[in-house]
Amino acid sequence: MHPALLYLPGTRLSLPELTAARLDGHVVELGDAYVPADAVEGVDARAASVAAGIPDRMGACGPTAAWIHGAGLLPPPVHHVRRIAEGRFRPGVAHAVIVHEPALEPPDGVQISGVVVATPLFTGLELALGASTHPVYATWLRRLLEVMPSLRDDLRDRVGSLPRRPGRAQARALLRADQEVVTR
Repeated sequence: MHPALLYLPGTRLSLPELTAARLDGHVVELGDAYVPADAVEGVDARAASVAAGIPDRMGACGPTAAWIHGAGLLPPPVHHVRRIAEGRFRPGVAHAVIVHEPALEPPDGVQISGVVVATPLFTGLELALGASTHPVYATWLRRLLEVMPSLRDDLRDRVGSLPRRPGRAQARALLRADQEVVTR
C-alpha cells in the first residue's frame, strides 16, 4: 500500500479530522491507522497500519502476525513482538506491546511494508504451542487456518516432528480437533 493512502492520527490529519472523515464515509479504520474507504485491505496495508506500534528492532509475531496475514477483522488489542536485532536491548515502547523470546530468526520472518512479520508457518506454530497457556491463541490459530487452510498440514507435520516440549500435546490435540470440526 502506498504510504500516501495510510493516515496515522496526528501526522497529516488529527484524530478528530480522521473521525469526521470516517463518519462521512471517506476513510475506514485499519489497525492503528485509517485508509480510504475504497482501498483494498491486504497484507501490506495491515502491516503498514500497525508499523507505528512495532518498536524499532522488533518484528510482529503471534496474534499480531496472524492478523497481518489476514486472520480476523480487528487487530489484537496489544501487539505481540519479538526482537530481530542481535543482542539484548530494552525497547523504547510508546504503545502497549508484549515482547516474546527468543528472537525472530531471518528464515522465520518476512518484510512486509517495512515491518518484519513472522511467517504464517512460524505464527501458526507459535499460536498452537502457546494455546495451552494463552487460550486466546487457539482463537487466533483458528482464524489463521480459516484464511490459510493449506497451513494445517504443514503445522501438523511441524508439531509432530518437534522433540518433547511444553504445549506439544495440546497443539496436536488442537490441530486434530479443528480438523474434525472442518470435516463434519
